[in-house]
Amino acid sequence: MLLSLTITNFAIIDRLEVQFDEGFNVLTGETGAGKSIILDAFGLLLGDRARPDLVRAGANEATVEALFDWSGQENIRQSFAESGFCVGEELVLRRVVQSGGRSRAYINGSLATLSQLQPLSEQLVTVCGQHEHQSLLQRGVHQAILDRYGALDKQVGVYRDSYRAMQNVAQRLECLEDAERDRQQRLDFLRHQSDEIDAAQLSPDEEEVLMAERLLLQNAERLTVITRTGYEALYDGDGAVCEVLGELTSELRSVAEIDKNLGALAETVQRSLFELEDAATQLRSYLDRIAFEPDRLETIEERLSVLTRLKRKYAPNLSDVLSLKDDIDHEIEALENAGATRGTLADELVSLSGKTHMLGERLSVARQQATKQLVTTLVDELGDLAMTGASFDVAFTALDRPGYDGLERIEFMVSLNPGEPLMPLAKVASGGELSRLMLALKRLAPEASSVPTVIFDEVDAGIGGAAATAVGRKLQAVSQLSQILCVTHLPQVAAFADHHHRVIKHEVEGRTLTAMECLNGDERVQEMARMLGGAQVTDQTLLHAKELISTSAAV
Repeated sequence: MLLSLTITNFAIIDRLEVQFDEGFNVLTGETGAGKSIILDAFGLLLGDRARPDLVRAGANEATVEALFDWSGQENIRQSFAESGFCVGEELVLRRVVQSGGRSRAYINGSLATLSQLQPLSEQLVTVCGQHEHQSLLQRGVHQAILDRYGALDKQVGVYRDSYRAMQNVAQRLECLEDAERDRQQRLDFLRHQSDEIDAAQLSPDEEEVLMAERLLLQNAERLTVITRTGYEALYDGDGAVCEVLGELTSELRSVAEIDKNLGALAETVQRSLFELEDAATQLRSYLDRIAFEPDRLETIEERLSVLTRLKRKYAPNLSDVLSLKDDIDHEIEALENAGATRGTLADELVSLSGKTHMLGERLSVARQQATKQLVTTLVDELGDLAMTGASFDVAFTALDRPGYDGLERIEFMVSLNPGEPLMPLAKVASGGELSRLMLALKRLAPEASSVPTVIFDEVDAGIGGAAATAVGRKLQAVSQLSQILCVTHLPQVAAFADHHHRVIKHEVEGRTLTAMECLNGDERVQEMARMLGGAQVTDQTLLHAKELISTSAAV
């Protein structure tokens, strides 16, 4: 629901901020006061092309901003979220037009392109009377209106579920057939890859082990010299450390009776001797294991070369190569069993196709039945709206194959004058006629359009008297489910409004400005009297205005 509209430096509007409420809102005012300018502002929010003349003279840019409450509109919130915009409790749409004609659009503060703004904003507001935003001109809307009128939503849902399942199987079968054409070539390629990896007999940590062994072999001579020198220095050479420490230990013990402290030092030296003897033993053992084997080093180099080639060809490391082999083997298995899978899918597709056609035919019959009732009731509604003599029908065009919405394309056909042939609605209806058609359809199928705010312009064009009263009454009825904004010149229509706004034009310091004010009580009576009697407001017109408001409120 639209909560507020703020317009700044737009045409002859300096700054205008107006609050809107749920229910039926009317905008009235003298001709030229600026009602059409306010509709132009809505058009910008719906993605109209920006023009330099929209910017008020002397200003650098014009701004139009609308605040919406979309509580309960989860489908709309989801659309905005899927498009990448922040979705809070409220929504702000903003359009800025620079004096040079360039413009920017914002959705909840985030910059948006017009291709993003248009489809999203039109889920919030539709303007009836301007072809650019007239949803009734879209054939897809015709089908939705008919289905909602005939209470066919559940039946449509069942059909669509079957259609989606059929399409899914058809796509899988098509992919399989595409793959099958190159199946043998693909199998040969995959088997070669699998055999090549399998022949290598890989293990995930093999490369690390081989590189460690290669490092030892490459440094075998140096390791031999160091370990032999160390062994000899500690144990086996002349004047070895262990020999010297052994002699020192004996001498210290020999004088321990003289000084016990020297006895303790003897034990310390003894422990050091034991540790160094152990180190010497380990050096000897390490020295015995060192072997310089040129053949083994060559073997390791060749193996590492094989591993490097496999990594370069298949994956960055051996674990990934082994994982890839698992994937390859699974694909081989799937391709080898493709014949059986194809047969199963083909049988499933035949079954789902039959089911989808059956459900589609039932839906077509139900739509034909709903059409008969819709045609009768809509013609009666149009008669109330000063469109007596209008004819209406629904054209069903069979599709070559089942579609997402059924077996046919649906389009509303109208004839607005007796004797004229039925034509597609988009080709024959004027703005006012489209508005009244939309009003009649929303009366008959009030939930067919999920758009929460509907703006009617020109809905009262060329009518008056009883027809105007009927329009006002029907607008009030529709406003029970959708927020309605209506620009009108007819007091019979305005009398049914829940909220009355007057657009006025005045002069300030030599400049013409447009403003809008919410009317209540005597102010509303005065405006209604002006609409009834023109510039001359008399006691009689005031009385008539009060009576009209009172009578409409009682309906």
